Amino acid sequence: MAMLQLTISDMACGACVETITKAVQDLDATATLDADTQTKQVTITTTAAPDLVKGAIATAGYTITSA
Repeated sequence: MAMLQLTISDMACGACVETITKAVQDLDATATLDADTQTKQVTITTTAAPDLVKGAIATAGYTITSA
């Protein structure tokens, strides 16, 4: 398992978190996410490759501003 800490600048609400969670869990069903919409920080624990996770989040329409 790897842990990724990302800043997603356009994550604004619970629906955003749900969309990001679904995108990541489509790659790795066992992935867990801890998201804070106030700070825009997401911590992801996953077995998927970091580049794949970032790509899935981008494909879902979100911008990663810091990794």
